[in-house]
Amino acid sequence: MSEYHDDVKRYDSGADEGKIDAIVKHLGIALRGRDSSLVSCSDQTELDRVRDKWCMKKLGQANGEACENAIGKVCEMMKGDRNKNRVTFYYLTAKELDVLDQL
Repeated sequence: MSEYHDDVKRYDSGADEGKIDAIVKHLGIALRGRDSSLVSCSDQTELDRVRDKWCMKKLGQANGEACENAIGKVCEMMKGDRNKNRVTFYYLTAKELDVLDQL
């Protein structure tokens, strides 16, 4: 799990490891596959999935536009990474929405 902690802490040095672990647990087997462990900001279907399944369903956000704005900010924040780790992406999205406490 330290690889996930290290990656998230590149963007948020004070990241809560318990929250990171909760995301890892939530994602489970999806993290085993290379493609499913990454997020592609250039794939609208992928971004829609993050919005619908992560932001709206798991995090309980009713405002799809707020989710899209948060996702856009995270894409911009991580634009220097060719491979965007899903755990890091989800953590930063939850942080942008100010709902880390829900994890």
